Amino acid sequence: MKKETMGPWMVTMAAILWAVDAPFRKYLTGELSSTAIVFMEHILIAILVLPIFLPRIKELKNLSQREWWSVIFIGFGGSALATVLFTQSFYYLNPTVAILLQKLQPLIAILLAFTILGEGLSKNFWKWAIVAIFGAYIISFPGLKPEGLAFDANMLGVILALGAAFFWGGSTVFGRFVLDKVSFQMMTSLRFLSALVFLFLMNIYYKTLPQLSQASGKDWFFVFMTAVIAGFVSLMIYYYGLRSTKASIATLCELAFPFAAVIVNWIFLGATLVPMQIVGGVILLFAITRLSIVNETDISEKAVEAEARTV
Repeated sequence: MKKETMGPWMVTMAAILWAVDAPFRKYLTGELSSTAIVFMEHILIAILVLPIFLPRIKELKNLSQREWWSVIFIGFGGSALATVLFTQSFYYLNPTVAILLQKLQPLIAILLAFTILGEGLSKNFWKWAIVAIFGAYIISFPGLKPEGLAFDANMLGVILALGAAFFWGGSTVFGRFVLDKVSFQMMTSLRFLSALVFLFLMNIYYKTLPQLSQASGKDWFFVFMTAVIAGFVSLMIYYYGLRSTKASIATLCELAFPFAAVIVNWIFLGATLVPMQIVGGVILLFAITRLSIVNETDISEKAVEAEARTV
C-alpha cells in the first residue's frame, strides 16, 4: 500500500485510539482538577518522548520562526489547553456529547488548510467530505435531529468542548506545516514537551500542583492509560500518517474519533448504540476509504506538476 493511501488510515487509527480514554477521563474528573490531570499525563509522556527527542535534537535547526510559532500553537493550544478544556467539559456535559462536538474540527481545519497551506480542494474532496460529515452527524444524532444541546447550565461545557475543537483542528494544519521540516518523531516530542512547560505554569497559577502528590495509585494508573494509549502511541501513529496526508483530508479521517467514542461509551459507560448510529459508522468509514484515494491522487498530481515546473 502506498504511503499516500496508508496515511489517512494511520490518522484514522490514531483517532480511534483517542476515544479509548473516555472512561478513564470521566473517572478522573471526579477526583482531580482538569489542569492536574492533563499535567500528570504530560509528565508521563515527556518521560517516554525524551529518548526519541534527544537523538534528533539537530532537527531543530530546520525550524524557522513560522514553524516555531506553529509548534507553540500545537503544544500550548492543541496539546495543553485543548486537553484541559476537553477534560473540564466532562464535568458539565455527558461525555458522549462533549466528544461528538469535536465533529466541528473539520470546518476549522479545512479553512486553515486552505488559507495557510494553500491546499486545493477538488470536487471529489468535497463530495466525500460531505459524505463523511453526514456519517458523523448520523452517529451523533441518529434521529437526524440535534438533541441534548439546550442553552442551559450545560452551555459552559459546550463552549469548553468547542474551544478544544478549535485548538485541535488548528493543530492538524500547523502540524502538517511543521512536518515539512522535521520527522514525525520530533513533531510528537515537540508537541508534548512544549505543552509540559505551559501546563506547569497553569498548575502553579491555579495552585493545583499539590494534587499530584495527593493522587492515589488508581488515579496514576488511569492517567497512565490515557497518557500512553490516547496520548503517546496515538500521536506517534497520527504524525506518521499526517506527513503523507493532506491536512484537509486528515481532519475528516479524525471523524473516526466520535464513531469510536460512541462504541467505547456503549461498552464502558452504558450508552447504547442504535441501528442508525451503526449505519452512520459504515458511511463514515466508506467515506474515509474514498478520501484516502483522493489524497493519493491529489498528492501524485501535485508531485507531477512540481516536476513539470522544474523541467
